[in-house]
Amino acid sequence: MLRLIGLVKPLSGYMILAIVMGIIGNLCAAAITVLGGYAVLQILQHESLALNILFCIVVIIALIRGLLRYAEQACNHFIAFKLLALIRDKVFAALRRLCPAKLGGKDKGDLISVITSDIELLEVFYAHTISPICIAIVFCIMVTTFIGSQHWALALLTLVAYVTVGIAIPLVSSKLSGDVGIRSRNKSGHLSAFVLDSLRGMSETLQYGQGKKRSVEIDAMTDALSRDEERMKRVTGRNTAVTNTVILFFDLTMLFASAALCGFEGCLIATLTLMSSFGPVVALASLGPTLQNTFAAGNRVIDILDETPIVEDVDGRTKVAFSGAAAKKVTFAYDEDTILKDLSITIPENQIVGITGRSGSGKSTLLKLFMRFWQVPQGEILITGRNIDDIDTKNLRDMESFVTQETHLFHDSIRNNLRIAKLDATDDEIVAACKKASIHDFILSLPQGYDTTVGELGETLSGGERQRLGLARAFLHDAPFLLLDEPTSNLDSLNEAVILRSLHESRSGKTVVLVSHRKSTMGIADQVYNVEHGRMS
Repeated sequence: MLRLIGLVKPLSGYMILAIVMGIIGNLCAAAITVLGGYAVLQILQHESLALNILFCIVVIIALIRGLLRYAEQACNHFIAFKLLALIRDKVFAALRRLCPAKLGGKDKGDLISVITSDIELLEVFYAHTISPICIAIVFCIMVTTFIGSQHWALALLTLVAYVTVGIAIPLVSSKLSGDVGIRSRNKSGHLSAFVLDSLRGMSETLQYGQGKKRSVEIDAMTDALSRDEERMKRVTGRNTAVTNTVILFFDLTMLFASAALCGFEGCLIATLTLMSSFGPVVALASLGPTLQNTFAAGNRVIDILDETPIVEDVDGRTKVAFSGAAAKKVTFAYDEDTILKDLSITIPENQIVGITGRSGSGKSTLLKLFMRFWQVPQGEILITGRNIDDIDTKNLRDMESFVTQETHLFHDSIRNNLRIAKLDATDDEIVAACKKASIHDFILSLPQGYDTTVGELGETLSGGERQRLGLARAFLHDAPFLLLDEPTSNLDSLNEAVILRSLHESRSGKTVVLVSHRKSTMGIADQVYNVEHGRMS
């Protein structure tokens, strides 16, 4: 709770304003009932003038109460939704620090659940928890003081009532809920991941007739989630019943105690005051089960914010100009699976170096280590003779272009997808890069040319077309160190030949590492290495 409250700091002024308006508004609400009690006393005393004045005061207070209630809620929700935007920004920034290692083998659907539904649940905390707690504390102190003016024993009874309803009941309710909140959020995340996976694999599911099986699994996960939510609803219902019963008990106790201690007038005012003052503490009592789910969501969000990146960004180093690369006695493993073992390779400047080997031998991993996507636990990766851990991350990325086996395209135009590589690229530069990648003519054949939207994940394009757009990005980035992981695996022989010729013709000032299974691809390499079982041969 303290961690979540700490995020309010940029909007603390609005929070204080909401609390002040809430306190005054609740005092107005209680005052209406208390003034009603004084009106009864005036009627009994036949004081018509005082009664008229009280009536006018009640009307004014009622209007003020309505305005303050609206303003308080508007302020709380303004804070809540501003903070949700801020938290989403922080989570996205954290994921940028943690990736790509964070996404390796992780359920992306679970991360999506954190970014969307978990963060959305925090609205309950920011709009309906922080301010109500502060309002309840101050309001209860003021009301206890007022009732205590009738008799000190009544103040003590009032305090016990507030503590019971506002603290004891929520704590007991929270204990009864157990860990159902965190289990519910985790199950929700797993369900999101499963649904996302099912949508992506819809074609395969239909092809092999596994639709019923996937539906049964989704139903089972949904039922398990529903059972947890049903349990939380039962706790909420029981909590409401207990709260209302306890309030009735304290109202009756106040009635008899004040009658015995203060007489009719004191009894009437003290009882009406207590009866009209439970609103703020009832709001706290109802938070018990709700906050279980909210704090579970908050824990998942904070876990991401607190997670330490496997690879930290480097900043503040002297800028390096590229003049060759090397790996020296590098050993690397994913968990317990050793991929590279004591591997060494030298990549001279202005050379095309080919790397071949069987699948799983560590070729792609080596390129990712040159990009510093992972930390090298043993050995070192060098650029211009300097360990890449001692090179600014931005400097390193500016020197490198990395084309993976699967090119990711955003749901945007071809032009904007290409400009990711160089935001200020001119149209002429984009066209030149696409010509090198043998994709320009295809783009012109599309209805809107370079402004054609490629669809989600580039689904409107073939694998070869996506791959050539990935190559065009690399050409547009125009880095001196080009890392190509199976850049022609989805291309026919003709397009492969065009791209290899472009690579060969534009090699001036470029150092290229070319990973491929194809012998034809290795034809342009100045030297070829073979990787077997994580070792270079």
